[in-house]
Amino acid sequence: MHLWQATAPFCLLVAAALPAAAASSWGFTDATVAVQPKGAGVNGGFKETLSVSKPLSKPVSLAGADTLRVTLTTQEGSSAKRPHQAFLLLKDSETGLDISYPFTVKENGKSRVELTQKELPIQFLSVSEPIDARVVIGSFGSSDAYDSSIFPLSIERHPDHPIPTFEAARYGKLPEINHVFKDAATSPPVIITLAFVALVGAALPVLAGLWLFLGANVSHLPTAFKSAPLPHAVFLGSLFAFEGIFFLYYTSWNLFQTLPAAAVVGAVAFVSGSRALGEVQGRRLAGLR
Repeated sequence: MHLWQATAPFCLLVAAALPAAAASSWGFTDATVAVQPKGAGVNGGFKETLSVSKPLSKPVSLAGADTLRVTLTTQEGSSAKRPHQAFLLLKDSETGLDISYPFTVKENGKSRVELTQKELPIQFLSVSEPIDARVVIGSFGSSDAYDSSIFPLSIERHPDHPIPTFEAARYGKLPEINHVFKDAATSPPVIITLAFVALVGAALPVLAGLWLFLGANVSHLPTAFKSAPLPHAVFLGSLFAFEGIFFLYYTSWNLFQTLPAAAVVGAVAFVSGSRALGEVQGRRLAGLR
């Protein structure tokens, strides 16, 4: 009984300490901010140590030819570790404009970011008050992310250089766009069509005369239709059907209506034509042609 009374408070303290130990957070250590003027060398210029809990009270000045450099070592709890995200966030408190610059982070947590005035938005170059420089560190897991201000950044402009102007972008209604589409394809005039029909019609007697001149045996037509009436009739009908499909395509049908009909008629013409040619070959082998 006395042993339980003695160990109960200790167990309660351990149970209360476990969630606090598990709820670790991200942060950094060994952080510095440096401003290196052009041609000042490696150790030239301004350099100040940064604190994870308290921002600098004096603004850091960045002139036109200077390079701002922030280095730090990211930590999860008390151990150095590489996070999923780490970036320097610059924000203008008056307009709410912000921009992020990601750190280059190594596996041991050592991070580095550099920037100049050329990499800043043009809106930042015309502000009179210092902008807020924040460090944001976060990753997967239960550890709390770090998001805190570390120093104010003052953008110094050359007195002889004019202040850049910009036009604020706003979402709104755009001017109406009028599309001009190409006119649909039309058939040629009826006069041209009739002229070509007349030429084709005039060529038919010439074709018939050439068949007779070359020895076409028209007297075998009754024999052919008597031996295989269906194949010959269907084959000739499919030829006329093709002409009808072409006429419909020319006058009213589109390509998606023409192709299925042409495929069906073509299949019928292939089957019936092979049967009709088989009958003709049989008469030729018998010496009747």
